Amino acid sequence: MNHNTPITPRPLPLAPHTGRPERLASADQLRAQGIPAGEVAARCRPGGWQQLLPGVFLLQPGTPTSEDRLRAALLYSRRTGTLPTQDPDAMITGLAALTLHRFSSAPPLTALERIDVLVPRTRRLRSTGWVRVVRTPESPEPVELTGVPVAPVARAVADAVSGLSDAETVRRLLTEAVRGGHCEPGAVVRELSRARLLTRSHVVDAVDALLAEGRSLSEDRLYAMVREFALPDPLWNVDLRLPGGPHLGGVDAYWPDQAVAVELDTRAPRQDEDALWSEYTRKREHLERLGITVVHLTPRKLREAMDQQATVVRTALMAAPDRQPPAYVVVLPR
Repeated sequence: MNHNTPITPRPLPLAPHTGRPERLASADQLRAQGIPAGEVAARCRPGGWQQLLPGVFLLQPGTPTSEDRLRAALLYSRRTGTLPTQDPDAMITGLAALTLHRFSSAPPLTALERIDVLVPRTRRLRSTGWVRVVRTPESPEPVELTGVPVAPVARAVADAVSGLSDAETVRRLLTEAVRGGHCEPGAVVRELSRARLLTRSHVVDAVDALLAEGRSLSEDRLYAMVREFALPDPLWNVDLRLPGGPHLGGVDAYWPDQAVAVELDTRAPRQDEDALWSEYTRKREHLERLGITVVHLTPRKLREAMDQQATVVRTALMAAPDRQPPAYVVVLPR
């Protein structure tokens, strides 16, 4: 077949859900449809099909859409490899994923020069053209958005940050992840730590702002819980000490008459996660030995089930008369 050989019309691959001709196909899919490589090459003349990526073709003329580019990136990432069928497939990550998650701080898909695709570490695949391949030893559970598998926000943020050097852009992405209610600060920081990004000064600065943002939001939700569910007013943000003795630690809310304390767990584990958790556990156990009930609340619990958390606190307050009298502690402002 040469460039003057007429092409015999042949049915194009059909989309499984709509029954309409596919816009995209891989070389393997075309071969399975009985379309040989020579015919594919002939159809890719000017004004015909277009090869968007190695082994991936747009089966019509015209400028590829944003959806075409997303699906082409996924087709490219799945066209090779020896993974068992039960292993996770590829998913969109990085800035493209955050755009699909509707981040206002992420650029529109049309402005992205690169699309990141997350694949299992064992997949034999190289970055090419406008596709960057990101490997992971453990694939997260993807979220389906606009029919496309997308990495969860915390992972997508870490993959986006890995390619960014602008401190302000990094700060905006991290802040929106928390302020927009997409995920907890700890989840983002765990992914940043896993990607070894906490050695970069501009990322560390953004993380500090993220933690402050996360604690502020959690404190606001705690105030709202006490107000909206008509709990007794506590003493807010206080330190507890034994008379003439050691410092017992700070708590976010304390009801001295009932000896009930609430502590928000807004830890964002970094490399010292075990040490932080051990310190928290020691403080809690010490307070409980003194007869003080410690209610542990996480930002996620407050955001997703505030009514249940209010019930937990109310139950602890009502159970106070049935407990042994607590030790006397000194309450100081933090």
